Amino acid sequence: MSRRPELTAKHMQFGRFGIALCLILPLFLIAAGVAAQTGEEGSIELVDPKVLRVCADPRDLPFSNEAGEGFENKIAELLAQKLGKTLAYEFYPDATGFVRNTLNAHRCDVIMGMPQGDDIVQGTNPYYRTTYSLVSRQGSGLENVDSLEDPLLQNKRIGIVAGTPPATNLAVNGLLGNIKSYPLVVDTRVDAPASTMMGDLEGDRIDVAILWGPIAGYLAKNAKIPVKVTPLVKETSGQRMIYRIGMGVRHSDQEWKRLLNKLIAENQAEITHILTTYGVPLLDENNARLTQ
Repeated sequence: MSRRPELTAKHMQFGRFGIALCLILPLFLIAAGVAAQTGEEGSIELVDPKVLRVCADPRDLPFSNEAGEGFENKIAELLAQKLGKTLAYEFYPDATGFVRNTLNAHRCDVIMGMPQGDDIVQGTNPYYRTTYSLVSRQGSGLENVDSLEDPLLQNKRIGIVAGTPPATNLAVNGLLGNIKSYPLVVDTRVDAPASTMMGDLEGDRIDVAILWGPIAGYLAKNAKIPVKVTPLVKETSGQRMIYRIGMGVRHSDQEWKRLLNKLIAENQAEITHILTTYGVPLLDENNARLTQ
């Protein structure tokens, strides 16, 4: 699983325990003398009931980083405050093995942003809904393009991260000859393809950039030139573009999931405010944009 839906299948393939570990884990819990405990306080569900332990990428803005500057860091801080817990992180790159080496290894208890619809983790109720988005320069004549089916995109230079759902839509609409492709899986210590794409848009090396909504909104807020972010909600072909985003917990952690669901419901307004300050394009259930 990943904050970006295109990486979900990769994490599903590699992010599960083997049969041997499934057999060993109950023995470990019995040996620890906690097998009879249930509930949130003192629960076997949590690594430490006094600490909110979050699984996160150390270099993945706008989501998270080690300095606590991402919006998932801010949401985690809010939840820790509401729970009366201290906050700690288990950092691991958001790539192959992320779930296996963090949540499933019992090194942390929650992943802050997970697309709904996958079973590698147990998802909470969603706390926002967003979509892939098109970013255009103000004054380019492309500000009103709101679909990859728009004829105005013919013969335009289109930035796309390889392997993402919008790439399928570009192929369906005969636009593959127009694209500039950026890598999907990178070492975030040395490469930032989304930022590179935005730099190319600012430098007029591409005409539009197509990015996962939270990334598009964040980069647009910090762009060097005026740009417009348009959520892609009108596609009639190709892959799914719109996702509900919740939190991820272990399948066994039922009480913990219920508590998180309660916290999401009680603090939705504050969570939405955090997302808005980072430029995340938020959608209601009718695909209308909640924030501009």
